[in-house]
Amino acid sequence: MGPLAGVKVFELAHIMAGPTCGLMLADMGARVIKLEKVPGGDDTRRMVPPEVDGEAAAFLMMNRNKWGIAIDLKREQGQEIGRRLLTTADVVIENFRKGTMERLGLGYDSLREINPGLIYCELSGFGRTGPYAERGGFDLIAQGMSGLMSITGEGPGRPPIKCGAPMTDITAGILAAMGVLAAYVHRLKTGEGQRVDTSLFEAGIIHTYWQSAITFAAGVPSAPMGSAHPLNAPYQAFATADGWITVGAANQANWLKLLQALDAQALADDPRFASNDARMTHLQELIEALAPVFKQRRVTEWLQRLEEAGVPAGPVLDIAQVHNEPQTLARDMVVKVPHSRLDQVKTIGHPVKFSATPGSIDRGAPVLGEHSREILAEYGYSKTEIEDLIASGTVIAA
Repeated sequence: MGPLAGVKVFELAHIMAGPTCGLMLADMGARVIKLEKVPGGDDTRRMVPPEVDGEAAAFLMMNRNKWGIAIDLKREQGQEIGRRLLTTADVVIENFRKGTMERLGLGYDSLREINPGLIYCELSGFGRTGPYAERGGFDLIAQGMSGLMSITGEGPGRPPIKCGAPMTDITAGILAAMGVLAAYVHRLKTGEGQRVDTSLFEAGIIHTYWQSAITFAAGVPSAPMGSAHPLNAPYQAFATADGWITVGAANQANWLKLLQALDAQALADDPRFASNDARMTHLQELIEALAPVFKQRRVTEWLQRLEEAGVPAGPVLDIAQVHNEPQTLARDMVVKVPHSRLDQVKTIGHPVKFSATPGSIDRGAPVLGEHSREILAEYGYSKTEIEDLIASGTVIAA
């Protein structure tokens, strides 16, 4: 199932950026084998609460659709197993500190000698080159250093705010998956593998396209604007009589439609709001003019009026509401998958749909070492050898 059926991926990654890359590839049909450290496995297993009957909810989310093996790569025997497994891999994903994989004998340069078609994907805080290549990285640090926290929040002079989601972790994982796919196309053409390198820092920077364009042109850094847009108005959230809605009247046609829906046509003749340029110049005055009007009706009333007028708008939903939204369910963005211990668990679906080669999410996250025996047997280890490796502690098997 899926356009990547038959592609073999080994994920030596933990927490979020690398596992995001792995789950994207797995959802598109690749066989992703997650190689976890011994002892303990992926650190996400200990990100509790919440738990689902003893299994960390965070781990269940990031590692569904994957196979699992646990190997102590600090032992010579473990490194030998790692080399045997990765020798036939199409893709390796890793997000350790620079030099870790090399010390384990599993760096790109050594692996490509025996596997020249290998696509070796590295995710890190700041990339594998440059003055910060040796630094570790976390989403919070990357959001701060990439400029994201300087443009997020209610306005100038307020404390810096990070995006509620781990923006740079998730984006780095998606960028890595994109890079892997591009490298795979190149391999199909030439037979050559290559190294793919991206980072949380760069993942944050690319979210500043608008703000960077403004800064390049004006020479002044952009400031936070709450939910407002730096280039168009009105394009933000407004409080109603019983909740919040977002309104995207981002061009002149939608602005005039909005005034019709609001019964506020008189604002069309106000020179402060006559064009987008004027509205951006007088943004605070525009908000002060519109906010009291939105307070006069409830969310459902405004959404109906705005839809009838042809103005893009929507409610501000909490996560539980999103999960139950009809469009979410119609697009299979919440699905149930079988789990070896928990029967079935809910997870987020794959966001890309294919007409000819649909992907699928058909397995829950592995318990630690769930498929160790099966994978080792597949790579030529005898039953006796496998049990000896487990008894020595080099391998963990569920």
